[in-house]
Amino acid sequence: MSAELGFYFLAAVSVICALIVVLSRNPVYSVLALILTFFAIAGHYFLMNSQFLAAVHIIVYAGAIMVLFLYVIMMLNLNMETEPNKNRTWKIGAGVAATLLLIVLVASIGGASAMTGTAAAEDNIGLVENLGIVLYRDYLLPFEVSAILFLAGMVGAVMLGKREIR
Repeated sequence: MSAELGFYFLAAVSVICALIVVLSRNPVYSVLALILTFFAIAGHYFLMNSQFLAAVHIIVYAGAIMVLFLYVIMMLNLNMETEPNKNRTWKIGAGVAATLLLIVLVASIGGASAMTGTAAAEDNIGLVENLGIVLYRDYLLPFEVSAILFLAGMVGAVMLGKREIR
């Protein structure tokens, strides 16, 4: 019962924060509300027993991408005086696109209601331990090759960014 209450609480938080993202006039408030939305979604991953996915979601989205968004917003220095007025056709087009998106979301939720939690029936499905076992047992060679590629990319970035001493 507590997992169900947690789901409803996180769902309400994510919907309210998503509405704040869309309806807020201040872009910094929108980004902060989006960060809270990402944390609520990570809470859903925790409820589904996917701790690794929740941690990666927080690190990648709430950490890296949102910092990048805040940096871009602060670099752009958006002022209300310099913002161009939107044409009426753009507003109508945005309304039509949002309505079509809502129809698709409602249809997908209706189709997903027939699917029950068969994948989450196993308690250990999203644990980091199981991911590590599969990663190092079945996919060791691709994992090591990708690690070497990442290392080569980092060394290349350091070499390109390094100034020459004359």
